[in-house]
Amino acid sequence: MLKKDSLIKGTLILAAAALTARFLGLFQRIPLDYMLGADGQAAFNQANQLYLLLLTVATGGIPVTISKMISQRYALGRPEEARQIYKAALLFGAVTGVLLAVAMFVLAPQYAELSKVPQSTLSLKAIAPALLLFPIIAMTRGYFQGRQIMSAGAISQIVEQILRILGGIGLALIILGLGWGDEWGAAAIAFGSVFGSIGAFVVMLRYARKLKRQDKAEADKETGAIRQTEAAAKPLRFRSIYREIFTMSIPAVVTAMTVQFVYFFDQTFFMRLTASFYNEESALEVLANYSTKAMALAGIPPILAIALGASIIPVIASAYSLKKMDEVQRQASLVMRIVCFTGVPVALLLTVAAYSVTGLLFTSPSGSGAVALLTAGTIMQITMMTTNSILYGLDMPRLPMMHTFVGFGLKILFSVALAPWMGVYGLIVGSSICFIVITWLNVRRINRQVKLNVLGRRWAPYMAAIAIPAAAGWGAEYVVLGWTEAWAPKLSYLTAGAAAAVVVGGLYVLLLAALRVVTPEDIRSFPGPLRKAMTLLLKPFYKKSR
Repeated sequence: MLKKDSLIKGTLILAAAALTARFLGLFQRIPLDYMLGADGQAAFNQANQLYLLLLTVATGGIPVTISKMISQRYALGRPEEARQIYKAALLFGAVTGVLLAVAMFVLAPQYAELSKVPQSTLSLKAIAPALLLFPIIAMTRGYFQGRQIMSAGAISQIVEQILRILGGIGLALIILGLGWGDEWGAAAIAFGSVFGSIGAFVVMLRYARKLKRQDKAEADKETGAIRQTEAAAKPLRFRSIYREIFTMSIPAVVTAMTVQFVYFFDQTFFMRLTASFYNEESALEVLANYSTKAMALAGIPPILAIALGASIIPVIASAYSLKKMDEVQRQASLVMRIVCFTGVPVALLLTVAAYSVTGLLFTSPSGSGAVALLTAGTIMQITMMTTNSILYGLDMPRLPMMHTFVGFGLKILFSVALAPWMGVYGLIVGSSICFIVITWLNVRRINRQVKLNVLGRRWAPYMAAIAIPAAAGWGAEYVVLGWTEAWAPKLSYLTAGAAAAVVVGGLYVLLLAALRVVTPEDIRSFPGPLRKAMTLLLKPFYKKSR
């Protein structure tokens, strides 16, 4: 029997699934660097990024909207309306999937020419069929979330990633073994998304059938009066359903596609914008490093922000609907504080140890400069995502959408201005400016409703708790790399990265306590799992200070 999940349990399930999916996605990029040359990597990453953008446009925000609509109908005792909404969502997903898949397949040569990576045509066509099923899968996940059955979407997400990796890498090994070359190898890896979509679809189909049987069994137990009331319910028109879906979801779609748009823009126009900075061969190599290494590692720090965003919206929305502004202020400030204390050190470590981490995971540390700068920028990406969630909780979904459009404009402007004389670093600076401006606009608007009190007078000690570990971690990595220069490269990178992690992590925790950046009162306000972890880490320091 399928059981409903509580809010906290549901959030933990979704967060765990997102974390697992992110790491599995990273492990798809690592073999890519070993199996393909720069041309093949550029081809796969171009196709994959366009696919992810189209998928976000087609489904971003809509599953969340559907989950809200479904949960509202069931709460009001209108299951028949919920089923009508589900049918309308499936129809929309099916039609959208066909249109996007056909468009991507047919227009693949034109897009490859626009991006000046003509070898990506095959990869674009290979990944296009995955768009047939994923919009339907997304709608089904939204329905199950509305029924508070989070495990269905979580399991399908993990199965999807596993089959995507095993299917794509396995097929590529066969293709490359036959001597078909990097272009076909990249297309084979891209086709792994089709395997993933089929696996996820099968999982959701099994859950849907099980839930349907369960609903039927429960309906058979209902009294005749309840059945008559449900039968007499006026059917909803698809037009009104779609109006409700799009009114609620369009702002969420725009904000959800921020990161995907930024990366899509960089990959599409990289060759054109950097033509005066690199020659064609160098540009392809830098593009391969940027898209395979930097973008993959930069996806790790924001995982916590995604989980926090999912959990904080209903909490703030509930307090705001009851006009408990003190509670809204407390919760909004708390989530920003948690982001500062937990999200920043991950980005910090990947920034200062970028050389060793890149060298350890990939074929060489080339491109580690881009890795360092891009992961440093994820600090602002995390705050952008979190403040977006706070504004959603304050029932202001259009504001982050408008702020996102401003950020897009600045991203394009600064990228066009800086890339010709800074290369890949100009594009990354443009992205960071985009995230910083969106965050600033969001915070300014939140402060009009409730005054955020993130750290107050503790900002200076907090910056010291970041700067000192960063400098010490970089120094530790540099020293260990020199000391282990005669070792096997991978062992040297592992040792240096581990040394940097110990120094950065240890000093960061020590300074948080020594400088009283994190107080016992802060720890008591954190969610259960985080409270236990922080207590375990900081309790010895507070005992010594008494």
